[in-house]
This record gives sequence, structure tokens and C-alpha cells, in this order.
Amino acid sequence: MKIIVLGAGAWGTALALSACSNPAARHTVTLWARDAAQAAVMQARRENVRYLPGINLPPALGISSARLSDASAPPDSFDRLIDGADLVIVATPMAGLRAMLAHLSACRVPVAWLCKGFEVARSSETLGLLAHEVQAQEAPDLMAGGLSGPSFALEVAQGQPTALVAASVHAVVRDTLVAAFHSPTLRVYANDDIVGVEVGGAVKNVLAIAVGLCDGLNLGLNARAALITRGLAEMTRLGVALGARAETFMGLSGLGDLVLTATGDLSRNRQIGLALARGQTLQQAVDSLGHVAEGVYSARTVVQRAAYLGVEMPIAQAVVALLDAQMKPAEAVAALMGRDPANEQL
Repeated sequence: MKIIVLGAGAWGTALALSACSNPAARHTVTLWARDAAQAAVMQARRENVRYLPGINLPPALGISSARLSDASAPPDSFDRLIDGADLVIVATPMAGLRAMLAHLSACRVPVAWLCKGFEVARSSETLGLLAHEVQAQEAPDLMAGGLSGPSFALEVAQGQPTALVAASVHAVVRDTLVAAFHSPTLRVYANDDIVGVEVGGAVKNVLAIAVGLCDGLNLGLNARAALITRGLAEMTRLGVALGARAETFMGLSGLGDLVLTATGDLSRNRQIGLALARGQTLQQAVDSLGHVAEGVYSARTVVQRAAYLGVEMPIAQAVVALLDAQMKPAEAVAALMGRDPANEQL
């Protein structure tokens, strides 16, 4: 299978490396980087120094920085790069998904994105969109879906056991993703509930900020368990309101990804919460990461869409108040603990 991975960040690199390293599959894998200088360094050193330092890239992994076609240039080597591909993976952050899908709108093979989150609202009159909603606007004819689940890029690159979810309404996309990435160290499950998988992947980032804050304030394991459990309820409520199946949130892309992102110290979103607990400003916390933490950009959209649908999400609302400096960490905790008694339910 010929696989093209568009985006040479940590996750795109790790997934390309994993596919390329599966001896039974014998895939031909090319990793594309927007930055030609970054691609040249990766090619020369066989290492993604910026995003996955210390991880060797196998000789069989192709590296490309072919130019994207635009109005001032005729179709060029980028189009030739994806010509003949069996699968195209979009490994950009959420902010870059729409533009990449526009370049791929005429693609006739399965396309899948790796980003998790909501696109920032494009105007004050619109709501932020999930990835499949962006695709419906920008490239409605694509056979597309997402690859999600509890996964730190470093562990996948190191060949540690991981399980993911291939989500799409198209069976051919699900089957192609399983064939591309299922291996002795990477187990891929198929799921046709793209809404549920994407809501889980987006909301867990916001909740991980809350759990990071909880741990940074040394509130204890009881508080952490409560936050994760009630956060899962919030996630499920929003997903069901958007058309997802409730049982999806009991799986890898719901509970699994939430537990990993909320408790694993490789989580960027958790690190934001820990930094806020130490008294850093949001800008200081983001700058210290050097990478994108999608929860920072998705939190407001999560709350906006929940409000539009009449869904109550007090933990997500507290995170937004923190990010907007409307509350201090201790005030956010007090607000959550001071809510009126209620029956336990979704």
C-alpha cells in the first residue's frame, strides 16, 4: 500500500514510522513536511529533531517537501506525490485541516485526519466545527474519516503497544486504515460513529486541562477520579446531542483517550493545567510547551456548542473561565464544588 502522510509533526511522524516499520505489510510510506528546511534536516539526519528527537527514521521512509499548488503555480510535484496513493493521511493541527482538505478535494482514494478538536469559529455568527463538519463544507465528495484514540506519539514511535479507532461512515475508509496501520504493536478498531469519536477526541483535551489543574493544586486522587468521571458524562451529553451513540464514549476514543490525556504527563493539555496551577499565565503556559495544545483552542467552542444545544458542561465552562482569566484556579474549584446537589446521571 502506498501511504502519504501530510504533516511532519510528532504524531504524523510517529504514524508514518509505524506503518513503514511493519515488515509484514510492506507499505511504501512518504512523510511530507511543509517546511523544506525541516524536510532536508530529517532526510540528512534520519531524525525529526524538532518533534521526535532521538527516534531514528528508517531508510525506507520517504521524506518530501513538495510545494502545495496554488493560484500562482501550476500543479506540481505535490500532485505527483499523492498520485497513485492508496491512502492519504492529514496530520496537520485542526487549524490547518480546512486548507489541506481544499487541496485534496478531488482525491479519489481514502483520506483520514489525525487532528482532534473543534475548528475555531470563522465568524461571530458561526459555531466552531468538528473535522467531519469541516470536510462536509470543504471537500464533500471525499471518502474520508479520522484516526483517533489514546496515543502519545513518542510511545507509538518507540513501538509500544497502542490501540486506535478508525472512524468513518465509509466502510472502505475504515478498512483501508485498518490495513494500513494494524500491526503487532498497533491495534486498530473500526467504528462508523464518526461524530462520537470526534467529540471524544475534542472534549478530552479540555477536560485534561481541568485534571492537570486539579493535580497541580494537589487536590488528591479522589478529586481526579471525580473530574474524569463527571467529565466523561459531560462529553457523552454533548456527543449524544450532536448525534453520536452513547456507547462510543465507553471506548478508546472516549474513556480511553480521556484517561490517557488527563493523567499522562506527555499530554500537552494536562501540562497547561499544571502550569496554570503553578500561577503561570495562559500565554506563559502555551509558550513553555512549544507545541499545539488543542484544548486551549477548543474549549470555548465546546462551551459554545453545548450552550447552543442546551447541554450543561460545568467543568468545560470552568476551564474557559480559567483560560480567559475570569477565575483563579482556586475559584474554579470552589465553583464546581459549590454546585447544588443532583442525582448522578448523564
